[in-house]
Amino acid sequence: MILAGGMSTRLYPLTRQVPKPLVPVAGEAISAQILRYLRSYGIEDVAINLHYHADQIREEFGDGSRYGVRLHYLYEPELMGSAGAVKQMEGFFAEGTFLVIGCDILSDIDLSQLIAFHRERKALASIALYEAQDVEQYGVVITAPDGRIVDFQEKPPKGTERSHLVNTAIYCFDPAIFKHIPAATFIDFGKDVFPALQRQNAAFYGMPAPGAYWCDIGTPSEYRRATKDALSGRLALRGARARGVPSDAVLGAGVTISGDVYVGDAVRVGAGTTIAGPSVIGAGARIGEGCRIARSILWDDVVVGDGAQLENAIVGMHYEVAAGARLDGEIVANAEAVAG
Repeated sequence: MILAGGMSTRLYPLTRQVPKPLVPVAGEAISAQILRYLRSYGIEDVAINLHYHADQIREEFGDGSRYGVRLHYLYEPELMGSAGAVKQMEGFFAEGTFLVIGCDILSDIDLSQLIAFHRERKALASIALYEAQDVEQYGVVITAPDGRIVDFQEKPPKGTERSHLVNTAIYCFDPAIFKHIPAATFIDFGKDVFPALQRQNAAFYGMPAPGAYWCDIGTPSEYRRATKDALSGRLALRGARARGVPSDAVLGAGVTISGDVYVGDAVRVGAGTTIAGPSVIGAGARIGEGCRIARSILWDDVVVGDGAQLENAIVGMHYEVAAGARLDGEIVANAEAVAG
């Protein structure tokens, strides 16, 4: 199950227009990458909960066949928390071991290894763990030598951390987990279910994934990092082009493109414009003449007026940057979703 119901306020104003599952990384919605990630391990049936901009998600992913999966939608009129959403799909998971993943996760953690780790320990719940140097912005997990989870720290100040293993929001469960999740109750895995399992000394484990890639794009800084890593090839995107210029792009005279740059379909770039990577120019974008775009992310159908200068900027879909404007580190987007 992909958990996708949240409002993603940390990415405002970008996610006022679109829900977090549709935030693009190198031109493609992040949850499209997650669907391909799951399918690469033989997973064919995937549930996804909807709430915020639900119709956009349904329209984008349809029945899931484009990604080789069968999608099963849960619409939540009222959000019930991460565990509460999964509880509503209890019948869907009755057959055996299942996975849950956040909709804002990019990773190459080996899911078959996680499932094997879980089954070998006859675990009730298992978390894939990522080793991070700086853990101040993460939930830290403390494990015993056998992997059993013994404690948690939430965003510990530097120097106080008891571990460098962080919760990836990639979980493996057995159906018995539902005995620990009350029905019709707002309940969260991280804040409620997991601490209770730890206190009960349940079969609750964490699997470190040394050398794996992991990024949660839920903040602007991490979104920029994920984009940079996708463009550079540090994270291999599944079934999607990571960079380059398509044949239908129209580049004016003297356009210069350098570094790791992704240019989407049907883009038009005016004469004398320079684009320096890592940068993304979303599909249908119109870039004027004499512009400079460096280390920036432009979503689909952005319009940039002549002579504009963008440095480390993020521009939401359909947004119009005025001629001669200067954006330095700014995030700009329309306040509401734009049709079309």
